[in-house]
Amino acid sequence: MKRNLARPGRGILAVVAAVVLVATGQTPAQAATAPSLGDFELRPATNQAELMDRVRMLDAELPKLGVQNILGTAKRTAVQSAGSDTCNPAATNTLKLRGVSYCFDGPDSGVDGKLVEWMPQGVTTVADAQDDQLWGSKRAILTSWYDKSPADGGQSGGDADKVKGCRVTFLDPDTLKYRHVLLAYPYVNSHGNPTYMSLRTTQTSEYDSLHCGGMTWYGNYLYVADTARGFRVFDMRYIFDLGTAENGDTGDKFLMGRHSGVYHAHGYRFVMPQVAAWTNTTARQKCTVGGGSSFSFVGLDRSGADHLTTGEFCGDKVANGDPDKMGRVARWPLDGATGRPVLSGGLWKADAAYRLPISNIQGAVSYNGIWYLSRSQGHRNGVLYATRRTTSATGTLEIASAHRAGVGVEDLSHWPTASGGPGKLWTVTEYAGKRLIYACEISALNDPTRATEICGPWSDPPQ
Repeated sequence: MKRNLARPGRGILAVVAAVVLVATGQTPAQAATAPSLGDFELRPATNQAELMDRVRMLDAELPKLGVQNILGTAKRTAVQSAGSDTCNPAATNTLKLRGVSYCFDGPDSGVDGKLVEWMPQGVTTVADAQDDQLWGSKRAILTSWYDKSPADGGQSGGDADKVKGCRVTFLDPDTLKYRHVLLAYPYVNSHGNPTYMSLRTTQTSEYDSLHCGGMTWYGNYLYVADTARGFRVFDMRYIFDLGTAENGDTGDKFLMGRHSGVYHAHGYRFVMPQVAAWTNTTARQKCTVGGGSSFSFVGLDRSGADHLTTGEFCGDKVANGDPDKMGRVARWPLDGATGRPVLSGGLWKADAAYRLPISNIQGAVSYNGIWYLSRSQGHRNGVLYATRRTTSATGTLEIASAHRAGVGVEDLSHWPTASGGPGKLWTVTEYAGKRLIYACEISALNDPTRATEICGPWSDPPQ
């Protein structure tokens, strides 16, 4: 399997120039305060080595299965769009899409207006993971979900009352089969045995599920957004299979971790424990001028030296038109040979950071100096923005064009063509009954014949 993740020497690729200057209704971008790169530094978790030791202890107890084989054993079946109608018209308010879309099965899609247990948030693909865009012989699209608590309008009753944390869905777009994998936090119990618990905002039973608002699969590693801190990191080489384990159980949806020598994962067959974490060195200051950033969404930029891209969600009511409260995005250098952060003095430091030009951004990814931003607008169609090309390491992004998006649009992931062309932007929508995964062709974003379609130009989106 190819392991050279970086794609050096690609050069600047031609992208269709943005031609529409959008009136955002906000204070002019130049009035905003540029972020300080000193606010974007991450340190390894204090228990970094212990996390990996715990996973190795689990490895001695449980069998593993690789991503390619997990896709090969997938049981659930997605639906692919046919023609310009999406697989779920409710997710686009019946607007057409000249591109592919995928829908989950009935239980995972949910019903509009009904309580739900799981909410999709993040998206990443094998094009993030591998330069050759294959994992062995397989392609894959991944989505992250968080367990929505009853207090937030989630399911109640039965096993739904258990805080299950986060899960990741592995979808094979060639077979339309998919499988869920439960993420977990490893620890050693009072008897000295390795076990794990669901992902929480703080890893004790008193806290709610981690939001898992974005993620990127890079080499062997899965970088998952930890809103208040930075990243949780998982390793594709350590996905444990409770279905074939002699000491595993997949029937009890109430239990998690090791109980009387038997491992459980709320009924899930596969569990992937955390192997590392990266944490803000500066105290987080949400939606303000300075301080540590929130980590609401994650992407990958392969258009030069590889970088993770991150950003913080700042709602319309919080920003209230203040250009310094729209949120920030940043770029974090990666080592293509190892899949790990590029460090400076033991810290992972962003080498670029920008103020967002508008609030309510749910996903962001950069490519050749242009940032693509997804903006949710409740149960109306969201917006996909393209910015003017950046020319400095800090500043404020400026909107160049706007494009129609799905309802409840979330994270973004970039999938370039195999030859290095602009390719597609992938995203996922979150609302029950209005869920789908779809892609926008970057080269067609400003096609005037698509002005009334998803991904097409939108000259005056509602604010």
